[in-house]
Amino acid sequence: MFTLTEDEFVDLKSQNATSSWGGRRKLPNAFTEHGVLMLSSVLNSPQSIQVNIQIMRIYIRIREMLLAHKDVFIRVEQVEKHLMKHDQKIELLFTYLSKFIEKEDQPRTEIGFKRKGE
Repeated sequence: MFTLTEDEFVDLKSQNATSSWGGRRKLPNAFTEHGVLMLSSVLNSPQSIQVNIQIMRIYIRIREMLLAHKDVFIRVEQVEKHLMKHDQKIELLFTYLSKFIEKEDQPRTEIGFKRKGE
């Protein structure tokens, strides 16, 4: 068992669509797969055995989903990194454009041949 961090708890609340008012004074605890197995093995009632079996099936499904979609998660991470690089380049481009616009507002000296009296 471990205590969730503040960021994890916020993510958990947003995934479960819980209300933001009221709530807890302490961060919630969560069990690992092995922690649930150890906890449920202490109880020997038929109901606790069935709950244990269901929990283990859920953990197995979650693990299978993560493994099956691992390539998709990796690809999404790559796209996010790529987009972050584009954001930085676009921001740099806008910086250069704003400098160019500032220079354009200033009067420019005329070029070409001029006589001394002009």
